[in-house]
Amino acid sequence: MPDEEMRTSNDEAPKTVDEETADVVDDASATPVSEDVELAQRIFDCERDPSNADAKAALMAIVEGRNMVATYTAMCERFAWPSDVGTVERMTNANAERLKAIEAKIEDARENLGDVEVRDAMHERATFYASIGSCEKAVEAFEETEGKTTSAGQKLDGAFSLMRMRLGRMELNEVRKLIEKIKDMLEQPGGGDWERKNRLKVYEGLHAAATRNFELATKLFLDSLSTFASYELMTYDDFVFYAVICAIVTLPRTELKAKVIDSPEVLSVLNRLPGLGDFLNALHRCDYRTFMAAFPVVAAQVESNVWLSPHYRYFLREVRVVAYAQYLQSYKSVTVKSMADSFNVSEDFIDRELSHFIVAGRLNCKIDKVSGVLQTNRPDLKNSLYQTLIKDGDALLNNVSKLSRVIDL
Repeated sequence: MPDEEMRTSNDEAPKTVDEETADVVDDASATPVSEDVELAQRIFDCERDPSNADAKAALMAIVEGRNMVATYTAMCERFAWPSDVGTVERMTNANAERLKAIEAKIEDARENLGDVEVRDAMHERATFYASIGSCEKAVEAFEETEGKTTSAGQKLDGAFSLMRMRLGRMELNEVRKLIEKIKDMLEQPGGGDWERKNRLKVYEGLHAAATRNFELATKLFLDSLSTFASYELMTYDDFVFYAVICAIVTLPRTELKAKVIDSPEVLSVLNRLPGLGDFLNALHRCDYRTFMAAFPVVAAQVESNVWLSPHYRYFLREVRVVAYAQYLQSYKSVTVKSMADSFNVSEDFIDRELSHFIVAGRLNCKIDKVSGVLQTNRPDLKNSLYQTLIKDGDALLNNVSKLSRVIDL
Protein backbone atom coordinates (compact mmCIF):
# COMPACT_ATOMS: atom_id res chain seq x y z
CA MET A 1 0.00 0.00 0.00
CA PRO A 2 1.42 3.40 -0.85
CA ASP A 3 2.71 5.55 1.98
CA GLU A 4 0.00 8.12 1.29
CA GLU A 5 -2.74 5.55 2.00
CA MET A 6 -1.04 4.25 5.16
CA ARG A 7 -0.73 7.73 6.73
CA THR A 8 -3.42 8.32 9.34
CA SER A 9 -5.13 11.63 10.06
CA ASN A 10 -2.76 12.14 13.03
CA ASP A 11 0.35 11.84 10.88
CA GLU A 12 1.19 15.32 9.66
CA ALA A 13 4.23 16.72 7.96
CA PRO A 14 6.53 18.59 10.38
CA LYS A 15 5.97 22.33 10.45
CA THR A 16 8.58 24.80 9.34
CA VAL A 17 10.07 27.36 11.74
CA ASP A 18 7.95 30.09 10.12
CA GLU A 19 4.75 28.05 10.57
CA GLU A 20 5.53 27.32 14.21
CA THR A 21 6.26 31.01 14.86
CA ALA A 22 3.00 31.99 13.18
CA ASP A 23 1.06 29.49 15.33
CA VAL A 24 2.54 30.90 18.54
CA VAL A 25 1.76 34.44 17.42
CA ASP A 26 -1.83 33.54 16.46
CA ASP A 27 -2.47 31.81 19.81
CA ALA A 28 -1.08 34.66 21.90
CA SER A 29 -2.64 37.42 19.82
CA ALA A 30 -6.07 36.39 21.09
CA THR A 31 -5.37 38.88 23.91
CA PRO A 32 -7.05 42.14 22.82
CA VAL A 33 -5.20 45.45 22.73
CA SER A 34 -6.09 47.53 25.77
CA GLU A 35 -8.74 50.15 25.08
CA ASP A 36 -6.60 52.55 27.14
CA VAL A 37 -4.04 52.47 24.33
CA GLU A 38 -6.51 52.08 21.46
CA LEU A 39 -8.22 55.30 22.55
CA ALA A 40 -5.29 57.38 21.28
CA GLN A 41 -5.61 55.96 17.75
CA ARG A 42 -9.39 56.40 17.71
CA ILE A 43 -9.13 60.06 18.74
CA PHE A 44 -6.43 60.60 16.11
CA ASP A 45 -8.64 59.05 13.41
CA CYS A 46 -11.37 61.55 14.29
CA GLU A 47 -8.89 64.43 14.27
CA ARG A 48 -7.94 63.53 10.71
CA ASP A 49 -11.57 63.48 9.59
CA PRO A 50 -14.21 64.52 12.17
CA SER A 51 -16.96 63.81 9.64
CA ASN A 52 -15.97 60.13 9.28
CA ALA A 53 -18.90 58.19 10.72
CA ASP A 54 -16.91 54.97 11.15
CA ALA A 55 -14.14 56.75 13.06
CA LYS A 56 -16.69 58.44 15.32
CA ALA A 57 -18.49 55.15 15.95
CA ALA A 58 -15.23 53.39 16.87
CA LEU A 59 -14.30 56.17 19.30
CA MET A 60 -17.72 56.36 20.91
CA ALA A 61 -17.86 52.59 21.28
CA ILE A 62 -14.90 52.86 23.66
CA VAL A 63 -16.00 56.07 25.38
CA GLU A 64 -19.61 55.06 26.00
CA GLY A 65 -18.74 51.43 26.67
CA ARG A 66 -16.47 52.49 29.53
CA ASN A 67 -18.67 55.35 30.75
CA MET A 68 -15.95 57.95 30.14
CA VAL A 69 -18.07 61.01 30.91
CA ALA A 70 -15.30 63.62 30.83
CA THR A 71 -13.87 62.21 27.60
CA TYR A 72 -17.33 62.11 26.00
CA THR A 73 -17.91 65.78 26.78
CA ALA A 74 -14.42 66.77 25.62
CA MET A 75 -14.76 64.89 22.31
CA CYS A 76 -18.16 66.44 21.58
CA GLU A 77 -16.70 69.90 22.16
CA ARG A 78 -13.52 69.23 20.17
CA PHE A 79 -15.23 67.82 17.09
CA ALA A 80 -18.46 69.87 17.31
CA TRP A 81 -20.58 66.77 17.79
CA PRO A 82 -24.00 67.02 19.49
CA SER A 83 -23.91 65.89 23.11
CA ASP A 84 -26.72 63.65 24.33
CA VAL A 85 -27.88 64.58 27.84
CA GLY A 86 -29.40 61.15 28.39
CA THR A 87 -26.11 59.43 27.55
CA VAL A 88 -24.18 61.65 29.96
CA GLU A 89 -26.71 61.01 32.72
CA ARG A 90 -26.67 57.26 32.15
CA MET A 91 -22.87 57.07 32.28
CA THR A 92 -22.68 59.31 35.36
CA ASN A 93 -25.21 57.20 37.27
CA ALA A 94 -23.49 53.96 36.27
CA ASN A 95 -20.13 55.27 37.51
CA ALA A 96 -21.63 56.41 40.81
CA GLU A 97 -23.19 52.99 41.41
CA ARG A 98 -20.00 51.14 40.50
CA LEU A 99 -17.85 53.35 42.74
CA LYS A 100 -20.29 52.96 45.62
CA ALA A 101 -20.08 49.18 45.30
CA ILE A 102 -16.27 49.25 45.22
CA GLU A 103 -16.05 51.52 48.28
CA ALA A 104 -18.39 49.16 50.14
CA LYS A 105 -16.17 46.26 49.11
CA ILE A 106 -13.08 48.06 50.46
CA GLU A 107 -14.82 48.83 53.75
CA ASP A 108 -16.00 45.25 54.13
CA ALA A 109 -12.49 43.94 53.43
CA ARG A 110 -11.02 46.24 56.09
CA GLU A 111 -13.54 45.13 58.70
CA ASN A 112 -13.91 41.43 57.97
CA LEU A 113 -11.09 40.24 55.73
CA GLY A 114 -7.31 40.50 55.43
CA ASP A 115 -4.74 42.80 53.86
CA VAL A 116 -4.74 40.89 50.57
CA GLU A 117 -8.47 41.41 50.08
CA VAL A 118 -8.14 45.10 51.00
CA ARG A 119 -5.36 45.53 48.45
CA ASP A 120 -7.34 43.74 45.75
CA ALA A 121 -10.37 45.97 46.36
CA MET A 122 -8.19 49.09 46.29
CA HIS A 123 -6.62 47.91 43.04
CA GLU A 124 -10.12 47.45 41.61
CA ARG A 125 -10.89 51.08 42.51
CA ALA A 126 -7.70 52.32 40.83
CA THR A 127 -8.45 50.29 37.71
CA PHE A 128 -12.01 51.66 37.68
CA TYR A 129 -10.80 55.27 37.76
CA ALA A 130 -8.37 54.50 34.93
CA SER A 131 -11.11 52.85 32.87
CA ILE A 132 -13.37 55.93 33.00
CA GLY A 133 -10.50 58.30 32.16
CA SER A 134 -10.28 59.96 35.58
CA CYS A 135 -6.51 60.36 35.40
CA GLU A 136 -5.77 62.25 38.62
CA LYS A 137 -7.92 59.97 40.76
CA ALA A 138 -6.44 56.91 39.07
CA VAL A 139 -2.88 58.03 39.83
CA GLU A 140 -3.79 58.74 43.45
CA ALA A 141 -5.57 55.39 43.80
CA PHE A 142 -2.70 53.42 42.25
CA GLU A 143 -0.21 55.14 44.56
CA GLU A 144 -2.38 54.32 47.57
CA THR A 145 -2.64 50.71 46.41
CA GLU A 146 1.12 50.52 45.90
CA GLY A 147 1.62 51.56 49.52
CA LYS A 148 -0.40 48.53 50.60
CA THR A 149 1.40 46.16 48.23
CA THR A 150 4.44 44.07 49.11
CA SER A 151 4.66 42.07 45.88
CA ALA A 152 7.02 43.58 43.31
CA GLY A 153 5.02 42.01 40.50
CA GLN A 154 1.78 43.66 41.62
CA LYS A 155 3.49 47.04 41.93
CA LEU A 156 4.86 46.65 38.41
CA ASP A 157 1.46 45.69 37.03
CA GLY A 158 0.01 48.86 38.55
CA ALA A 159 2.74 50.95 36.93
CA PHE A 160 2.10 49.29 33.56
CA SER A 161 -1.62 50.07 33.91
CA LEU A 162 -0.81 53.72 34.58
CA MET A 163 1.50 53.79 31.57
CA ARG A 164 -1.23 52.48 29.27
CA MET A 165 -3.58 55.16 30.56
CA ARG A 166 -0.95 57.85 29.92
CA LEU A 167 -0.35 56.48 26.41
CA GLY A 168 -4.06 56.72 25.66
CA ARG A 169 -3.90 60.39 26.61
CA MET A 170 -0.68 60.91 24.58
CA GLU A 171 1.13 62.13 27.72
CA LEU A 172 4.57 61.05 26.54
CA ASN A 173 6.51 62.94 29.22
CA GLU A 174 4.59 61.07 31.92
CA VAL A 175 5.19 57.81 30.06
CA ARG A 176 8.94 58.53 30.15
CA LYS A 177 8.79 59.01 33.93
CA LEU A 178 6.91 55.74 34.36
CA ILE A 179 9.45 53.89 32.21
CA GLU A 180 12.25 55.13 34.47
CA LYS A 181 10.23 54.21 37.57
CA ILE A 182 9.64 50.67 36.30
CA LYS A 183 13.33 50.32 35.42
CA ASP A 184 14.23 51.27 39.00
CA MET A 185 11.71 48.77 40.36
CA LEU A 186 13.12 46.02 38.15
CA GLU A 187 16.63 46.71 39.45
CA GLN A 188 15.56 46.12 43.05
CA PRO A 189 16.21 42.68 44.60
CA GLY A 190 13.37 40.45 43.46
CA GLY A 191 12.21 43.32 41.31
CA GLY A 192 10.59 41.41 38.50
CA ASP A 193 10.71 38.51 36.08
CA TRP A 194 11.98 38.34 32.53
CA GLU A 195 8.45 38.56 31.14
CA ARG A 196 7.93 42.04 32.61
CA LYS A 197 11.43 43.14 31.59
CA ASN A 198 10.72 42.08 28.02
CA ARG A 199 7.35 43.84 28.07
CA LEU A 200 9.03 47.04 29.23
CA LYS A 201 11.31 46.93 26.17
CA VAL A 202 8.28 47.12 23.89
CA TYR A 203 6.71 49.96 25.88
CA GLU A 204 9.98 51.88 25.80
CA GLY A 205 10.40 51.12 22.11
CA LEU A 206 6.97 52.55 21.33
CA HIS A 207 7.79 55.66 23.37
CA ALA A 208 11.10 56.01 21.51
CA ALA A 209 9.36 55.71 18.13
CA ALA A 210 6.72 58.25 19.19
CA THR A 211 9.46 60.72 20.19
CA ARG A 212 11.55 60.14 17.02
CA ASN A 213 14.34 58.19 18.68
CA PHE A 214 14.22 55.60 15.92
CA GLU A 215 17.68 54.23 16.70
CA LEU A 216 16.70 53.27 20.26
CA ALA A 217 13.31 52.03 19.06
CA THR A 218 15.01 49.76 16.51
CA LYS A 219 17.30 48.24 19.14
CA LEU A 220 14.48 47.60 21.60
CA PHE A 221 12.06 46.23 19.00
CA LEU A 222 14.60 43.88 17.44
CA ASP A 223 15.64 42.64 20.89
CA SER A 224 11.97 41.79 21.52
CA LEU A 225 11.15 40.03 18.25
CA SER A 226 11.38 36.53 19.72
CA THR A 227 10.13 37.42 23.21
CA PHE A 228 7.22 39.74 22.39
CA ALA A 229 4.37 39.40 24.90
CA SER A 230 2.90 42.92 25.08
CA TYR A 231 -0.37 42.09 23.34
CA GLU A 232 -2.19 44.53 25.62
CA LEU A 233 -0.15 47.30 23.96
CA MET A 234 -0.27 46.32 20.28
CA THR A 235 -0.80 43.37 17.98
CA TYR A 236 2.22 41.41 16.80
CA ASP A 237 1.61 42.61 13.24
CA ASP A 238 1.77 46.23 14.41
CA PHE A 239 4.88 45.45 16.43
CA VAL A 240 6.67 44.06 13.37
CA PHE A 241 5.51 47.07 11.33
CA TYR A 242 7.08 49.46 13.86
CA ALA A 243 10.27 47.39 13.97
CA VAL A 244 10.68 47.39 10.18
CA ILE A 245 9.84 51.09 9.76
CA CYS A 246 12.37 52.13 12.41
CA ALA A 247 15.04 49.71 11.15
CA ILE A 248 14.86 50.90 7.53
CA VAL A 249 15.97 54.42 8.45
CA THR A 250 18.59 53.44 11.05
CA LEU A 251 20.32 50.15 10.16
CA PRO A 252 23.12 49.72 7.61
CA ARG A 253 22.22 47.51 4.65
CA THR A 254 24.06 44.42 5.94
CA GLU A 255 22.45 44.64 9.38
CA LEU A 256 19.03 45.21 7.86
CA LYS A 257 19.45 41.97 5.92
CA ALA A 258 20.67 39.93 8.89
CA LYS A 259 18.38 41.28 11.61
CA VAL A 260 15.18 42.10 9.74
CA ILE A 261 14.87 40.67 6.23
CA ASP A 262 16.07 37.19 7.26
CA SER A 263 14.32 37.20 10.64
CA PRO A 264 11.85 34.28 10.99
CA GLU A 265 9.64 36.42 13.22
CA VAL A 266 9.43 39.17 10.60
CA LEU A 267 8.92 36.71 7.75
CA SER A 268 6.03 35.05 9.60
CA VAL A 269 3.83 38.16 9.36
CA LEU A 270 5.36 40.30 6.60
CA ASN A 271 2.88 39.10 3.98
CA ARG A 272 0.03 40.43 6.14
CA LEU A 273 1.43 43.98 6.15
CA PRO A 274 0.33 45.81 2.96
CA GLY A 275 3.25 46.85 0.78
CA LEU A 276 5.86 46.48 3.51
CA GLY A 277 7.42 43.28 2.16
CA ASP A 278 7.89 44.76 -1.33
CA PHE A 279 9.16 48.00 0.19
CA LEU A 280 11.74 46.28 2.40
CA ASN A 281 12.96 43.61 -0.01
CA ALA A 282 13.04 45.89 -3.05
CA LEU A 283 15.26 48.34 -1.19
CA HIS A 284 17.72 45.60 -0.31
CA ARG A 285 17.67 44.11 -3.84
CA CYS A 286 18.20 47.59 -5.33
CA ASP A 287 14.94 47.17 -7.24
CA TYR A 288 14.14 50.85 -7.04
CA ARG A 289 11.08 50.77 -9.31
CA THR A 290 9.31 48.30 -7.02
CA PHE A 291 10.55 50.26 -4.02
CA MET A 292 9.00 53.49 -5.34
CA ALA A 293 5.74 51.70 -6.20
CA ALA A 294 5.42 50.37 -2.63
CA PHE A 295 6.52 53.66 -1.06
CA PRO A 296 3.08 55.40 -1.13
CA VAL A 297 1.38 52.34 0.40
CA VAL A 298 3.78 52.25 3.35
CA ALA A 299 3.85 56.04 3.69
CA ALA A 300 0.06 56.13 3.99
CA GLN A 301 0.23 53.67 6.89
CA VAL A 302 2.84 55.81 8.64
CA GLU A 303 0.75 58.94 8.12
CA SER A 304 -2.38 57.30 9.57
CA ASN A 305 -0.63 55.94 12.67
CA VAL A 306 -1.03 58.00 15.83
CA TRP A 307 2.52 57.31 17.04
CA LEU A 308 4.35 57.73 13.72
CA SER A 309 2.30 60.45 12.04
CA PRO A 310 4.19 63.36 13.71
CA HIS A 311 7.34 62.00 12.05
CA TYR A 312 5.77 61.35 8.65
CA ARG A 313 7.81 63.93 6.73
CA TYR A 314 10.97 62.90 8.57
CA PHE A 315 10.39 59.27 7.58
CA LEU A 316 9.79 60.17 3.93
CA ARG A 317 12.99 62.19 3.85
CA GLU A 318 15.20 59.64 5.61
CA VAL A 319 14.02 56.71 3.51
CA ARG A 320 14.71 58.63 0.31
CA VAL A 321 18.21 59.49 1.55
CA VAL A 322 18.84 55.80 2.29
CA ALA A 323 17.69 54.75 -1.19
CA TYR A 324 19.55 57.51 -3.07
CA ALA A 325 22.77 56.97 -1.13
CA GLN A 326 22.60 53.23 -1.73
CA TYR A 327 22.12 53.77 -5.46
CA LEU A 328 24.96 56.28 -5.76
CA GLN A 329 27.34 54.08 -3.78
CA SER A 330 27.63 51.79 -6.80
CA TYR A 331 28.89 54.51 -9.15
CA LYS A 332 31.67 57.01 -9.53
CA SER A 333 29.53 58.81 -12.07
CA VAL A 334 26.08 58.20 -13.53
CA THR A 335 23.69 60.24 -15.63
CA VAL A 336 20.67 61.90 -14.08
CA LYS A 337 18.53 60.17 -16.73
CA SER A 338 19.80 56.73 -15.73
CA MET A 339 19.01 57.35 -12.07
CA ALA A 340 15.59 58.76 -12.90
CA ASP A 341 14.80 55.68 -14.99
CA SER A 342 15.91 53.38 -12.17
CA PHE A 343 13.50 55.07 -9.75
CA ASN A 344 10.77 55.46 -12.41
CA VAL A 345 10.55 59.23 -11.89
CA SER A 346 11.23 62.26 -14.09
CA GLU A 347 14.67 63.81 -14.49
CA ASP A 348 13.39 67.09 -13.08
CA PHE A 349 12.15 65.32 -9.95
CA ILE A 350 15.41 63.50 -9.28
CA ASP A 351 17.36 66.69 -10.00
CA ARG A 352 15.35 68.63 -7.41
CA GLU A 353 15.61 65.81 -4.89
CA LEU A 354 19.36 65.43 -5.20
CA SER A 355 19.99 69.18 -5.18
CA HIS A 356 18.08 69.48 -1.91
CA PHE A 357 19.93 66.64 -0.21
CA ILE A 358 23.35 67.71 -1.53
CA VAL A 359 22.90 71.23 -0.15
CA ALA A 360 21.79 69.75 3.17
CA GLY A 361 24.96 67.63 3.29
CA ARG A 362 23.05 64.35 3.17
CA LEU A 363 24.47 63.03 -0.12
CA ASN A 364 28.12 62.99 -1.18
CA CYS A 365 27.88 63.87 -4.86
CA LYS A 366 27.64 66.81 -7.21
CA ILE A 367 25.59 67.47 -10.32
CA ASP A 368 27.09 68.60 -13.61
CA LYS A 369 24.11 70.48 -15.02
CA VAL A 370 25.69 70.85 -18.47
CA SER A 371 26.38 67.17 -19.10
CA GLY A 372 23.59 65.86 -16.86
CA VAL A 373 26.01 63.68 -14.93
CA LEU A 374 26.16 62.89 -11.21
CA GLN A 375 29.66 62.54 -9.79
CA THR A 376 30.04 60.90 -6.41
CA ASN A 377 32.74 61.99 -4.00
CA ARG A 378 32.96 59.46 -1.22
CA PRO A 379 34.15 61.01 2.03
CA ASP A 380 37.67 60.18 3.17
CA LEU A 381 37.24 58.91 6.73
CA LYS A 382 40.85 59.54 7.77
CA ASN A 383 40.81 63.07 6.37
CA SER A 384 37.47 63.73 8.08
CA LEU A 385 38.84 62.56 11.43
CA TYR A 386 41.95 64.71 10.92
CA GLN A 387 39.86 67.81 10.20
CA THR A 388 37.70 67.13 13.26
CA LEU A 389 40.81 66.74 15.41
CA ILE A 390 42.23 70.05 14.17
CA LYS A 391 38.93 71.83 14.77
CA ASP A 392 38.48 70.41 18.27
CA GLY A 393 42.14 71.11 19.07
CA ASP A 394 41.79 74.76 18.09
CA ALA A 395 38.70 75.09 20.26
CA LEU A 396 40.52 73.50 23.21
CA LEU A 397 43.52 75.82 22.83
CA ASN A 398 41.23 78.86 22.73
CA ASN A 399 39.51 77.76 25.92
CA VAL A 400 42.85 77.13 27.66
CA SER A 401 44.08 80.57 26.57
CA LYS A 402 40.94 82.24 27.98
CA LEU A 403 41.28 80.30 31.23
CA SER A 404 44.95 81.27 31.62
CA ARG A 405 44.09 84.96 31.23
CA VAL A 406 41.42 84.67 33.92
CA ILE A 407 43.86 82.93 36.28
CA ASP A 408 46.52 85.62 35.66
CA LEU A 409 43.99 88.28 36.68
